[in-house]
Amino acid sequence: MENRSTTAHGQWLPASTHTRTTARSPTFGVEEEFFVVDPRTRRILSRAPELLSRARMPDERLSGEFSRVQVEANSPVCETADDALRFLRAARGELARSADEAGLAVAATGTAVIGDTSAALVSDGPRYADIAAHAGALRTSHIVCGCHVHVGIPDRETAVAVSDHLRRWLPFLVALSANSPFHAGVDTGYASWRSITWNRLPSAGPPPMLRSLAEHERAVRALSSAGAILDRHMVYWDVRLSDHLPTLEIRVGDVAATAEEALLFAVLARGLATRALADVHHGRPAPEITDQTLRAAMWRAARDGLEGSVPDPLTGECLPGAYALERLWNAALPGLSANGDADLVSALLDRAREAGTGAARQRSAYARRGYLTDVVDHVVRGTREGL
Repeated sequence: MENRSTTAHGQWLPASTHTRTTARSPTFGVEEEFFVVDPRTRRILSRAPELLSRARMPDERLSGEFSRVQVEANSPVCETADDALRFLRAARGELARSADEAGLAVAATGTAVIGDTSAALVSDGPRYADIAAHAGALRTSHIVCGCHVHVGIPDRETAVAVSDHLRRWLPFLVALSANSPFHAGVDTGYASWRSITWNRLPSAGPPPMLRSLAEHERAVRALSSAGAILDRHMVYWDVRLSDHLPTLEIRVGDVAATAEEALLFAVLARGLATRALADVHHGRPAPEITDQTLRAAMWRAARDGLEGSVPDPLTGECLPGAYALERLWNAALPGLSANGDADLVSALLDRAREAGTGAARQRSAYARRGYLTDVVDHVVRGTREGL
């Protein structure tokens, strides 16, 4: 693409990411989760409160998570890609600074490369204690780090319809965001082990085909009646309606290796949602994809990432990574163009093709010497990259 410049770390970006949203462009926000690690041993540490106590951002922007080995960054409402990138860089920078001050480090990886998640301390508070007791041994499924994108959709009925449209693209987003091949000292054989371990929870995974808000409510009641959730906030579908905000949350991705990759995921997710909003407005039905077909496609995408095959759950094709990205780009392009983000995403997708997924880069870091500590060092550097 024309009019690009490089960042200090060599990543290609448009000379300006600034876009002017149209009157119909939905607002969006981004949540990122990170592991706290020991920079000497590279193991996860239950010291998130100590790190957060040194942070100079408000509590609503940097906070704890389910366990004390995790921290979370929550953006304000964003209107443009510039808004989001500014926050992503600032939040990662402040977490890195606070970690340095505490003799710690933060790592943007979907699963803990080194360390025992079962030994991680649960964060303070009755809710986290209740979740841990409810989950039993599955509590470790909560000790993963993802990237969640909230897209503003005030009408809940419309949000359900958009969720139905987005289901087809979830395997593509899993493959693009794959950044968790190692867990507890082992190469899992998956590009996104976070996806696999998270989906063991009974209320997680791809959302069912809902078709109406009434059907959504029936599905939530069924989870509650079965005891699969303690409350509505434990509906962990990869696309879910917020109960306290006028948003649809797309929560299928691993935490991104770099701020720029987090921006790509967030802006692309908003583009897909914008396209889906137009389809709903024009009465175009969402494709009928069975739960079994979609789960199988997402499993393959989690295993292979972009370095293998990505199934299209609608057509049944298994696409090489490059073709999968092209199909995802074409699907999102109408929404990206409406939001003014097409050039930005084109540039960032070029970079993704060139660099490979975060999972592939983690494996490359390991292959050089066969040391998992090198993987953690690579991840910690990437977490700061582009700041």
